[in-house]
Amino acid sequence: MPITHAASIRPSEITPREVYLNRRQLMLSALAAGIAPALPRPAQAARLKTVPSEFSTEEEPTALDYITSYNNFYEFGVGKEDPARNAGRLTTRPWTVEVGGLVSRPVTFDVDELMTSMTLEDRIYRMRCVEGWSMVIPWVGFPLSKLLNRVEPLGSAKFVAFETLLRPEEMPQQDAFFPVLEWPYVEGLRLDEAMHPLTILAVGLYGETLPNQNGAPIRLVVPWKYGFKSIKSVVKITLTEEQPPTSWNLQNPREYGFYSNVNPEVDHPRWSQATELPIGQGLFASRKPTLMFNGYADQVAHLYSGMDLRKYY
Repeated sequence: MPITHAASIRPSEITPREVYLNRRQLMLSALAAGIAPALPRPAQAARLKTVPSEFSTEEEPTALDYITSYNNFYEFGVGKEDPARNAGRLTTRPWTVEVGGLVSRPVTFDVDELMTSMTLEDRIYRMRCVEGWSMVIPWVGFPLSKLLNRVEPLGSAKFVAFETLLRPEEMPQQDAFFPVLEWPYVEGLRLDEAMHPLTILAVGLYGETLPNQNGAPIRLVVPWKYGFKSIKSVVKITLTEEQPPTSWNLQNPREYGFYSNVNPEVDHPRWSQATELPIGQGLFASRKPTLMFNGYADQVAHLYSGMDLRKYY
């Protein structure tokens, strides 16, 4: 199976804002079919200075309208269009992120102070994401390792746990009579996965601050894993010695393992994961082969050397 390589991109290769906004014209047939509903824009989306990352893929990015209208964010509903409809009620300022556990320098950051303290060059990471369907998203963010190095992990730290906001008055599914998941949403990585330069904390996309439905104001992005590993609206990061619980593994451990690496050779118990459907390529887009580690094998395969990836799925 061929593997795509992450490569440097030139600023001229990044789709200009006026171009992706004009792509609405190309979406008329999808809109008519009810596939891509009109999207409420953030009232005050801040424009971010962006430069390309050396870890960006050369693939064409998915149009902004699809990225911000076709989402999984179960706190706002189980339908793909529900987050865009319901996430506008989320208050994202003030927002703090607590970083602690097995570290020498635990700290709680205000998200805006965190962005400033990371001396963001506001890098664009054009990365693939996949959940049976796929997109290429130009995230704006910084490596998680920059934050973890600042708090100085102890030698006993082996894992990193993440937790999403718990605010049922603004996240309707957290107050549902029959909840889909246990709340708050939690995720985890091995420390070496968290320290990998492809693992980022994203604060924007397409050069603007994150829309609520995409995980505002700060979210994790781990591009070689299935999308549910990339936890949204993060409020807590904890370094631990033991493997932390993760929401989908708690909900159904038979179907969702801790690692959740993209592996086309391991089927989900209820469907094949050998192919994916690219979003935003028209009504008649064909499924294409899913790549091992989502096309990032050259960068991350060494993390799992000697592991049985059918057992540790």
